Amino acid sequence: MFENFTFESPQFFWLFLLLPLAVAWFILKRNRQQAELKISSVKGFKISGSWLTKLKPILFLLRLVALALIITALARPRTVDVSTKTKTTKGIDIVMSIDVSASMLAKDLRPNRLEALKKVAAEFIKDRPNDRIGLVVYAGESFTKTPITSDKSIVLSAMNDVRYDNVLENGTAIGMGLATSVNRLKDSKAKSKVIILLTDGSNNAGFIDPKIASELAVEYGIKAYTIGLGTNGMALTPVAILPNGSFQYGRSRVEIDEELLKEIAKVTGGKYFRATDNKKLEQIYEEIDKLEKTDVEEFKFYNYEEKFRSLVLLAGFLIFVEFLLRYTVFRSFI
Repeated sequence: MFENFTFESPQFFWLFLLLPLAVAWFILKRNRQQAELKISSVKGFKISGSWLTKLKPILFLLRLVALALIITALARPRTVDVSTKTKTTKGIDIVMSIDVSASMLAKDLRPNRLEALKKVAAEFIKDRPNDRIGLVVYAGESFTKTPITSDKSIVLSAMNDVRYDNVLENGTAIGMGLATSVNRLKDSKAKSKVIILLTDGSNNAGFIDPKIASELAVEYGIKAYTIGLGTNGMALTPVAILPNGSFQYGRSRVEIDEELLKEIAKVTGGKYFRATDNKKLEQIYEEIDKLEKTDVEEFKFYNYEEKFRSLVLLAGFLIFVEFLLRYTVFRSFI
């Protein structure tokens, strides 16, 4: 109710400290405000109390309330209505290129690499309201899951649907994943074009060399951030498929071609990251989010409505009522 209520000159509230002094003065002087008559005895007089006498302090109360209203009016109460208008420059077009090979089901991240990535990437997408985002998946080959779009619900739905389903040829075609991402961005008119390429292995499939794909990215002014996903050492990884269709897990060495990922990032003007656990993966996407920001200009318009006039009118009315009562109803007692 009062969230948009402000006071232009709140320093006048210090005057409220005078009100307790006024009350104290009234109490001390109250007995002296009535005329006194000293007689030797009141015997023979009929003593009766007057209700007007008991109500007399209401005059002081009216004056006190009027004074409080005037002090509040001096503080300039007002309501403010804030309207905001934002102007966004041409944003950033981002393609997230994700390795979906069987090794992404390794359990060195919780619950596995792929599910951990999907959770963090979804939050990253939600935090980019002004940008267009696309999704490319790759294993032994690659394809576009979602072209670049500003509709985040489509991208989030596609991200949620990413899984290992053995549809793509097995392997890790980093060059093809990067090249497909470049193809999605090459005609973009955005001020900045970015690929976030994630893998947990080395390039062992596909017919496009990652270095050739990197040169294509440079030609079209595309920056690539590369992420190596997996712990250092050994990890519980799928090694075979059981007759019932489930995976048999065994401990395998994590082998990420970090030199290649660093080279791709360096050539395209991006940066390489290594995510060894869930927390590190979150921090990496947070850092990329900070590195790539869209310029948003915000204009705020303030509309003030003064509220002191009604307080002054009410205070004036109370003073008038006090004056009227003092010289009519209570006249013979003052």
